[in-house]
Amino acid sequence: MEKAIKRYMPIFVLPTLAAFTVGFIAPFLVGIWLSFCKFTTITDARLVGFVNYAKVFSDATFIHSLWFTTLFTIVTVVLINFLAFAVAMALTMKIRGNYVFRTIFFMPNLIGGIVLGYIWSLLLNGILAFWMRTLTYSATYGFWGLVILMLWQQVGYMMIIYIAGIQNIPRDLIEAARIDGANKWQELRYVILPMLMPSITVCTFLTLTNGFKLFDQNLALTNGEPSQKSEMLAMNIFSTFYGRNGWEGVGQAKAVIFFIIVGAVALTQNYLSRRKEVEQ
Repeated sequence: MEKAIKRYMPIFVLPTLAAFTVGFIAPFLVGIWLSFCKFTTITDARLVGFVNYAKVFSDATFIHSLWFTTLFTIVTVVLINFLAFAVAMALTMKIRGNYVFRTIFFMPNLIGGIVLGYIWSLLLNGILAFWMRTLTYSATYGFWGLVILMLWQQVGYMMIIYIAGIQNIPRDLIEAARIDGANKWQELRYVILPMLMPSITVCTFLTLTNGFKLFDQNLALTNGEPSQKSEMLAMNIFSTFYGRNGWEGVGQAKAVIFFIIVGAVALTQNYLSRRKEVEQ
């Protein structure tokens, strides 16, 4: 069987590798090259060195969107994982209808980001109208509107991952801890959380990258208003590339910087989390 797999592996691997090269690797490398060029289309690209990168860090909107996105990501990572873990703990107990509740909590993840953005803009603007406000009244309203939307969408998805991790914990460890006199807090701290670190690693990685990459919800909910104060990094790159004539190269440079930031943060988080995982 191993010989057959080795013999026919190229037949199955090469089409996928070719598609990945054409659809991802080639555009990625071209994008890096274009970040050093001034262009309107690929055919008229002219090399200008690090001029585009200099403009990136002198662009006040990019710096603001970077800090706005970083704060948003920190808040959502903490809240989503805390709420998802709490719901997962509750739904792994022997309560009636827990599978129905799991389905209900997971359902918002099935709705597209644009649709979610418009739904929550109607809901939140309707509530804020009582105080003569809207989500675009200030960046603070837009920020917390985005946080609420992300919580509603992602808590159920992360809950499923935590439930799988909790159910995978050997019951012998929990029973041994109870026999040794551990209370609920000690059982959670010294047994459940250490054994749940693989799930925590995955959920933290997903919420971290999702927070930085958020675009469609930002577009539908606030569109960066007021005056780009609620504009996140992905949307700032989009508006620079397509909305500012002659800044296509700067937008591409922002995209490269964005990739480096997200990659560095995600890899660092993944490394630190995996160091705390324990063997089962």
